[in-house]
Amino acid sequence: MKLVSVVLVLLAPLLTSCHLLVLPVDCSDIYNNDNSRPSGVYTIYPIGATSAVQVYCDMGSEGGRWTVFQRRMDGTVNFYRGWDQYKAGFGIAAGEYWLGLESLYHLTLRKKYELLVDMEDFEGNKVFARYSSFSIDPESYGYKLHVSGFTDGGAGDALSYHNGQMFSTFDEDQDSYSGNCARSNLGAFWYNSCHNTNPNGVYRWGADSTLSAVGVEWATWKGYDYSLKTISMKIRPVQ
Repeated sequence: MKLVSVVLVLLAPLLTSCHLLVLPVDCSDIYNNDNSRPSGVYTIYPIGATSAVQVYCDMGSEGGRWTVFQRRMDGTVNFYRGWDQYKAGFGIAAGEYWLGLESLYHLTLRKKYELLVDMEDFEGNKVFARYSSFSIDPESYGYKLHVSGFTDGGAGDALSYHNGQMFSTFDEDQDSYSGNCARSNLGAFWYNSCHNTNPNGVYRWGADSTLSAVGVEWATWKGYDYSLKTISMKIRPVQ
């Protein structure tokens, strides 16, 4: 009996604080636990306790709670990479990074998400595109993209053209083009034949027509010869 009492005493602090041990799946969970949290780098667990990954949480834009899964801002990270790296993720959450297709799949499997794409040109103009539904299929289906429900924040709809497409890299060609879109556009994305947006393309500085359609582009806003200063793709649960 005495042993049982000792065990209960030892477990009491753990049992009373068990809510603190709940691992956040995304930035929305972090916000809901404490809505005073500022934007910044946090750790989430998309696939459970062994899947800790750092992400940038946008707690300010359009009501906050956004989990950023793609971000370009200064050209410090090379995004021309192969399938394995796009599956696992790369870069650093404090700067430029790609969360990883496997983590992104598990996030959209667990909750229904909306998508926000923020972008800025080198003249300081800022626009966005928003989609009320966003998810991707598992790797066995090529991480196929499902996106719909466009709302225009000045950027125009460059992403719907990519709806229903599998993800492609230079070493895993799954686009609808007879060639290899990832190679010809120096990026990786849910290419169709080939793109209206190339957020993982080569980081260049604004207008440059010497090489068409290889920059960080959102064609419905700036065309195929203008590489953006920043772009970020972020998701949050639909309320």
